[in-house]
Amino acid sequence: MYRSVRLPALACAIVALTGNPTFAQPSFVAFETGPVRPLAMEGGILAAVNIPDNTLETFNVVANGITRRTSIPVGLEPSAVAIRPGSNQAWVVNHLSDSVSIVDMATGTVTRTLLVGDEPRDVVITDPDGAGPLGDRVFITTAHRGQHRTDPSISAVPGAGDPELTTASVPRADVWVFDADNTGSGVGGTPLKIVELFGDTPRALTVSADGTSVYAAIFHSGNLTAVVNEGMVCDNFGGSQCNGDGISSPNGLNNGRLPGGLPGPSTNASGDNAPETGLIVQFHEGSGQWRDDLGRNWSNGIRFFLPDLDVFEIDADTLVETASFAHVGTINFNMPVNPINGNLYVSNTEAQNLTRFEGPGIFGGSTVQGNLHQARITVLDGANVSPVHLNSHIDYNVTPAPAGTKDHSLATPLDMVVTSDGSTMYVAAFGSSKVGVISTSDLDNGTFSPTASSANYLPVSGGGPSGLALDEANGNLFVLTRFDNAVSVIDLGTGTEVNHFPLHNPEPASLVDGRPMLYDAFKTSSNGEASCSSCHVFGDFDSLSWDLGNPDDIVTINTMPIKFENVLQFFGADISELNGTGNTRDFHPMKGPMTTQTLRGMSNSGPMHWRGDRSNGFFGISPTDEFTSFKNFIGAFSGLVGGDTPPTDPALQSDMDDFATFALQVTLPPNPVRALDNSLTPNQQAGMDFFDGSTGQLSDGASVNGFTCEGCHRHDPSQGFFGTGGEASFENEPQIVKIAHFRNLYQKVGMFGMPNVDFNLPGDGSHMGDQVRGTGYLHDGATDTLFRFFTADVFRNPGLVLNEPNVGFNGGDPQRRDVEQAMLAFDSDLAPIVGQQVTLDDTNLSSVGGRISLLEQRAGTTFVSAVLGGVTTECDLVARGVWNGFPRSALYDPGTNSYVPDSISEPAISAADMRSLAQVPGQATTFTCVPPGSGSRIALDRDQDGWWNYDESQSSTDPANPGSLIGACSDGLDNDGDGAIDEADTGCSGPSSRIENPQCSDGYDNDGDGTADYGGDADCTGPTSNRELAIPPRDCRVGPLDPETDLLGLLMIFLALRVGARRRTLSSPETRRR
Repeated sequence: MYRSVRLPALACAIVALTGNPTFAQPSFVAFETGPVRPLAMEGGILAAVNIPDNTLETFNVVANGITRRTSIPVGLEPSAVAIRPGSNQAWVVNHLSDSVSIVDMATGTVTRTLLVGDEPRDVVITDPDGAGPLGDRVFITTAHRGQHRTDPSISAVPGAGDPELTTASVPRADVWVFDADNTGSGVGGTPLKIVELFGDTPRALTVSADGTSVYAAIFHSGNLTAVVNEGMVCDNFGGSQCNGDGISSPNGLNNGRLPGGLPGPSTNASGDNAPETGLIVQFHEGSGQWRDDLGRNWSNGIRFFLPDLDVFEIDADTLVETASFAHVGTINFNMPVNPINGNLYVSNTEAQNLTRFEGPGIFGGSTVQGNLHQARITVLDGANVSPVHLNSHIDYNVTPAPAGTKDHSLATPLDMVVTSDGSTMYVAAFGSSKVGVISTSDLDNGTFSPTASSANYLPVSGGGPSGLALDEANGNLFVLTRFDNAVSVIDLGTGTEVNHFPLHNPEPASLVDGRPMLYDAFKTSSNGEASCSSCHVFGDFDSLSWDLGNPDDIVTINTMPIKFENVLQFFGADISELNGTGNTRDFHPMKGPMTTQTLRGMSNSGPMHWRGDRSNGFFGISPTDEFTSFKNFIGAFSGLVGGDTPPTDPALQSDMDDFATFALQVTLPPNPVRALDNSLTPNQQAGMDFFDGSTGQLSDGASVNGFTCEGCHRHDPSQGFFGTGGEASFENEPQIVKIAHFRNLYQKVGMFGMPNVDFNLPGDGSHMGDQVRGTGYLHDGATDTLFRFFTADVFRNPGLVLNEPNVGFNGGDPQRRDVEQAMLAFDSDLAPIVGQQVTLDDTNLSSVGGRISLLEQRAGTTFVSAVLGGVTTECDLVARGVWNGFPRSALYDPGTNSYVPDSISEPAISAADMRSLAQVPGQATTFTCVPPGSGSRIALDRDQDGWWNYDESQSSTDPANPGSLIGACSDGLDNDGDGAIDEADTGCSGPSSRIENPQCSDGYDNDGDGTADYGGDADCTGPTSNRELAIPPRDCRVGPLDPETDLLGLLMIFLALRVGARRRTLSSPETRRR
C-alpha cells in the first residue's frame, strides 16, 4: 500500500527532518514528573512505567526475580499503571499527555487512548459488585481543568464542563470513571462520570478490600495555614490592636479589630530595620480562630475557611462521595488498604511553615532549619485519623543532627504495599535510597519506633525508590528506582538486592547526575529527613507560604535593574521604610512570608527568588545569570535543610554545579487552559491585547517607563520571557520584588476571599466560606485572585503618580476580567498541543480523524520557544503501532504531508495511507504530539546511535542500547564509553561485529537467572553474544514469521549498511556514552 511512494520522496523527507536548526534543539525535554503507581503485577507479569522513555516495560515474574519481556510505547510521562485482574490488559496514566493508554500486553499494542483532565496521576480498577452485571470500573485522578473537560463529546457526562476557574468554593479535584468494557465512542472515550471532590488536585487512589469503595487523596491538601495580608497587619512590630477594614469575620475580635503588629524582632542582628510584611497564621479548630505562632487571633484578617479534607470515599457502584477525612497530611502521596482490617495508610508529609525563619535561630528565636516537612504515615481507622511520624527519633533542636541520626530516617515516603496477611508494610522512601519495613500493628497502635524498626529497612541501589510490587509466592520485592530509572529485585529472605534492571533512559547524564541534590535527604541533610524536595515537591511547589527570613544574616546589595527607580527619586516619594532600611538597593534578610516557587522553567528567568536576592550570594553577584543565581542557593543546605557541610566544601560546590545544570533543564508543562490549536477566546484575546498594548491607546502604550503590562512583564518567547525578563520593580509594596512570570498562574486557583487593604481599590471583602487553598497570588500568596490583583492601586493613574490620561484599567471590571482570562491561558515554552494523542483503529475514524488532522496541522505550524531552540513548530508528530506483526513507528513530515518510518530503506507513508494502515484490524496506531526536537528520537532512533529502530531490530541489535548497533566495530566511535574503539574493544570480534558492549560481557544479569555474561550464563554462546536472554533473537516480533517480510528485512539491512555515510548525529557525545 505505502511502498509505492518513491525513494526520492523519502530522501526529501529525511533532509527536512535532519536539517540543522538555527539554534540547538534538545532531543529530550525534562518535566520531572512524580511517579505515583509505577509498578503493577498480575498473572506472572510485572509492568513498569518508564517515565522519561514514554513506555510501559513488561517483565515475566520468575522464581528468582524477573526477566525482560517487551517495551510498549504509551503517552508522555507515564506516572501510573494498573493491570486489569485476570487479563493481559494494562491501563497506563500519561501525566503530560492528559490521557490513559489501554495496552494489550500480549500483543504489545495500545488498543485505545482515553482522554481525561489535566495532569492525571493515578489509576485503580475494581468490580463493585463482584460477579454481578456491572463489570470492571476504572478510576483516574486529574486536576479540575484541562482542554478535554469541555470537549463537546462529553458534554452530557455528569461533572464535565466549565472548570469555573474564577468562581469561589468549587471542588477542584476530579476522579474520572470509565466502564472498562464500554469506554465510549467519542474521540477520547466517554466516562460514566467525573466525580468532583472538594480539594485542590488529587493524586493517590486505592480500593477497599471488598472492592465496593474507592478512596482518593488530595495531593497538595495544605495544613490550615494562610497569610494575613501586609495591609491588615498593624503598623510597627509587636504593638497594640488596630482597626481593619471594618468587617468582622467569624470568631474574630470585636468590631473587626486586629491584634497587633509583626511578632518581631524588628531588626536583624546587625540592627538594620526589617520591612513590614504579611504574617502566616493557622486555623485553630478548638476556638475556630486563625492564630499566629504567638496565639493571637487574626480571624478578621482572613475571609475564608479551609475544611482541609484530604481523603474521600467514593461508592464504586453509585459513584457518589460517601465520606471524607480531614487533616491527614499537608502533601499526600500514596495510599494502600490493609486487606485484613481495612485500615487505610496514607504516606504524607506535614509542613512546619507556621514556624518563622531559617538559619541558626539565635537572634530570631525560632527556625525551621532541618524541620521542613515531617515524613509520616497516617492511619485511617473508621472515622479515626491518626498520623504516625516516621522520624520521631529526630531532635529538631539539635542542628546538625548527631551522627547516626539519618540511619534511622525515612524521607519522602511514596508507594506502599501490605502483605496479604495484613501484618507488614513496605514503604518506598524516595529520599533515602531504602525501603522501610514496618509492622502494621505498630502503625495502628501508635507504637512505631524508627530506631527499633530501622534494622529491618532494605537498602536499594540506584536511588529514589518510588514504586513497589510484592511477589509473596517467591519472596521477592520489586522496586522502581527513579534516580537512575531501573527496577531492583530484593530477596526478602535475605533482605538483599539481588538484581538491578536498568530501563532505557533517554535523559542526558546531567539530569541523572544532578537529580539526587533535589531529593536525597541522606546526602543533603544531617537528619536524613529534609531535602529541597520537601517543599519543592517533584521540582514544583507545595502550595504554601513560608517565612524563611534569617535575622542572624546581613543586608546584601541588589544589583538588578529596577523599574521605576528613577520615578521614585524624581517625584520625591517617601521611601524611608522601603525594604526596611529605606534603601532601594537593599536585600534585607528578613523578607517575610513568600510562597514556595516552582523550580520548573527557570532557564531564562534571571535571578532566583521572589526578590531576585539569589543574584547576590556565595558564588558572587550576577543579576542576569541563572546558573550563578541558582548555585547561590548553596547556603540553604546548611541554613535551611540542616546539612552539616559548609558552602566552602569543594565536593558540595561540585554538586551545586550538577544541581544547577539539572534544575535549569526542567521545563513547565503546556498550558491546560489554552485551546489545543493555540487560539484564544475573544475575552482572552481582548485581555492579551490590553496586556501587550495592541489597542493603540496611550493607556496601553509605551510612555517613558513602559506602562503596558508587557512593559514590565516581558512577553518574548524567543528569549524565554513569559512575564519576567529578570528585572525588579517598585509595586507600592514595602519591598522591591522581582517581576514575576505567568506560566503557572492556573495552578494557584482556589483561594477566594480577602479583606479590603490600601493596596487595592475597594472590593468585596465579605467572608467567602469554605475554599480549597490557603494561598493565592503575589509573593506572599495573600492576594486571593488575579481579578483582585488587577484592582491594585498601582494600575490606575493616581497610583502611578503620573499625569497620564487613562492610564491603567480604563475599561473597568470587564477589562480586568478579560486580562484575568488571558493570564490563566498565558503563553508558555511549549504549545498546548504537546503531549496530546489519540489512537486510530478499524472502528473509530469518524470520531478521531478530526483530532489526527489537528495534530498534523499543529506539527506544521510555526512556534517560537527559546528552550526548544528558537523558531520551530508546535510539535513533532509521531505515529506508533504494531504493523505487519512488528512494533513500528514513523515521524510526520509536514512539508510532504507524509510519515517517515523507522527504517532508512523504506519510503515515506502518505498521511492518507497512514490512516489506512491504522485501520487494518490489529494495527491500531497512536498519534502523539511530542516536544519539537524529540520526534526523531521517539519515532526513529530510540537510543540515538544513528541507526534506526526497525533496522536494528531486524539485525538483532538493540534499538535501546547505543553500544549495540550495526557496524559498531568499524565506525571509529567508542560506542560503549570504555575507552576502546572498534577492534581494540574486547567486545568486538572483528570489524563486522555489530556490538561493542554485548549482553554477554556487560556485567549485568540481563535475564535475572542468577548468572551473568559468557562463562556464567548458559544462554551466552561467547563473550560477543548479545543474547543473554533466553528468548528468540526477534523478541520484538509478536506475529508469525513471514518469508516475504524476512527477506525484506535482510534487504533493509543491506541498504542501511550501504548508506552508512548518512549516519544521523541525533545525539550528543554525552548521550552516546550512556
